[in-house]
Amino acid sequence: MLRLELVNISKQYPAVKANDSVNLLVAPGEIHAVLGENGAGKSTMMKMIYGAVRPDEGEIRWNGQAVNIRNPQEARTLGISMVFQHFSLFDTLTAAENVWLGLDKSLTLTEVTQRITKVAKEYGLEVDPLRPVHTLSVGERQRVEIVRALMTNPKCLILDEPTSVLTPQAVETLFVTLRKLASEGTSILYISHKLDEIRALCHNCTVLRGGKVTGTVDPRTETNAGLSRLMIGAEPPQLQHIQAQLGGVVLDVRGLTLPKEDHFGMNLSDIRFEVRAGEILGIAGVSGNGQQELMAALSGEDTRAPSGSIHLFGKDISNHAPRRRRKEGLHFVPEERLGRGAVPTLSLAANTLLTRTEAVSSAGWVRTKDVTALAQELIRRFNVKAGGPDAAAKSLSGGNLQKFIVGREIDADPKLLIVSQPTWGVDVGAAAQIRGELLGLRDKGCALLIVSEELDELFEICDRLVVIAQGKVSPSVPTAQATIEMIGEWMSGLWGKSGTQAAAKETDHAEA
Repeated sequence: MLRLELVNISKQYPAVKANDSVNLLVAPGEIHAVLGENGAGKSTMMKMIYGAVRPDEGEIRWNGQAVNIRNPQEARTLGISMVFQHFSLFDTLTAAENVWLGLDKSLTLTEVTQRITKVAKEYGLEVDPLRPVHTLSVGERQRVEIVRALMTNPKCLILDEPTSVLTPQAVETLFVTLRKLASEGTSILYISHKLDEIRALCHNCTVLRGGKVTGTVDPRTETNAGLSRLMIGAEPPQLQHIQAQLGGVVLDVRGLTLPKEDHFGMNLSDIRFEVRAGEILGIAGVSGNGQQELMAALSGEDTRAPSGSIHLFGKDISNHAPRRRRKEGLHFVPEERLGRGAVPTLSLAANTLLTRTEAVSSAGWVRTKDVTALAQELIRRFNVKAGGPDAAAKSLSGGNLQKFIVGREIDADPKLLIVSQPTWGVDVGAAAQIRGELLGLRDKGCALLIVSEELDELFEICDRLVVIAQGKVSPSVPTAQATIEMIGEWMSGLWGKSGTQAAAKETDHAEA
């Protein structure tokens, strides 16, 4: 008997038909991938299974019986749990309190806290149950979501981009967990844009394009190119990575030491690196090791940096506010799209005004036609699927909103661009486009600093790499001389140990 069956499911929104007569079959113990480009309808389909969205047409069957799942609580009662790509956590509550909200209230908060610690340890997902969510990085919030879902002992677990901010070691640990759950009869619906992961983990794969199913295949017998063709109708373009033409030092961070602002933050200790014109420096690291604090100091959100610790073109900008830094050529893309990168309820046109002032007169008047034209050009240039410049930011899929936000800053022709998680949750075609645009910016002489937890991405586009661990930064190493194994070791703070020590010394000597 099938665990889950969708029969001719359709969902229409005002501007788009998200799902068009979709069919899906999932057996007990099956790990079933759902693949598709951004805006293909994957998340809408998952939300209907979870009861967060109601289908317009079609039928959902659970263990062979037709069901009407009216809300997530009814889904959880059936045994369906979901980890959303955009998290559903309350910022002011602790991780334990957030988990407790979705569980049987016969358990006390103390018991839930103890169970979180046990489950997190069992599955290799480090979670501090007592930390308020607002102090957590994106990766740490994702771990809370995964642990919360596992706490319900689900019969069907839906994971939307679960590994987007996990390290390779954490991904392997998660895969062990998922295979164990599947062997115990749990069905897993796995949404991911990482084709290698799908081919390594999943038994079946349903591919969506434009809200319709284009095929169901065994990914273990498919190539990445074959899956890409099903998903986007073509193979993703190959990146053109030419030899870097280095210019002068653009960003120079000298001994940046900064105490954490709250109890759950991370102290920054003697951070030192530089970024030159015409190169991309990548920062690797496990989420929560000081990335947030470093990005706040560099972007100007935190102006407590000691004088002389941050220089832009030789000028001390340690205490400059974000607006002043933008005027000096520094642009920044935060890891959080909604709430920091964009205002959810504002239109795409209005969101351009967060960092772009070309359409604002010297007297402060906004030229609305120019604002609309800019948004329209960004939509066109970066192939953003949206209902036009007037569409609210929250109406876009995560990947399309990411393309718009990254495009907004690339199009500003920055001298230094700092990007955190540039392709988080973005499909292979859009990821290739964003990475290609970043390389194009570098080839024009821009200096780029990329923070990413996707090591494959860093190896693909960066000229040099550093690692951040426990608020400290490793020596830099040319990407061509690095390996994923070495960087993975450095992510534990071991860059001064044994085999990696020689590489660090060699790199320091080369930079000197």
